[in-house]
Amino acid sequence: MRLFMTIQTRSTSGDNDTTLRRGWRAAGAFGVLATLVQLTGCGYSTDRTAVVRTQNSRNDRIRTVALDIFESKEFRRGLELQLTEALAKRIESETPFKLAKKDLADTILTGEIREVRQSTIGRDFRTVRPRETTSTVVLSFQWKDLRTNEVLVDRPNYVQTVDYIPPLGEDFYHASQRAMDRVSERMIEELWTTDW
Repeated sequence: MRLFMTIQTRSTSGDNDTTLRRGWRAAGAFGVLATLVQLTGCGYSTDRTAVVRTQNSRNDRIRTVALDIFESKEFRRGLELQLTEALAKRIESETPFKLAKKDLADTILTGEIREVRQSTIGRDFRTVRPRETTSTVVLSFQWKDLRTNEVLVDRPNYVQTVDYIPPLGEDFYHASQRAMDRVSERMIEELWTTDW
């Protein structure tokens, strides 16, 4: 009962009217501020072209990239084609660069698949067949400016590992497709994050 009376007396008091108005003003200001923060965002952008470096050390603008089909030392055929196709798609969609023929391009991206390893992570206890398998791709690549012969990015040992589960119907083909996609994503990130 006493609590109710204090609430009544506070709401009828003249000083509390100004306090109440100040409270509403503060709440309104906070609401406007929250709306502005939501509208402007936190500065994160999904536009990757804004962070890609597009000039060499002489400040020559890089516009085009020639993409050679990667070489392969592996007996498995087609891995180099999978990787080249994944890279071509990523260059066109995620960078400001355009693909061009070697004689018309500013830069060239070359590489070689050096090794593909498979190993078993876990086996089924009853059948002793692989339950989970890992596939590791080791490659090297180089991005070179054809106008100045300057090597922009050189990675002699680049490793990507993916797991796959044969009992779920996954096989080496699916794993290699995932590995080439991840390698191409990481290679494109290397092109923009490396300080060349």
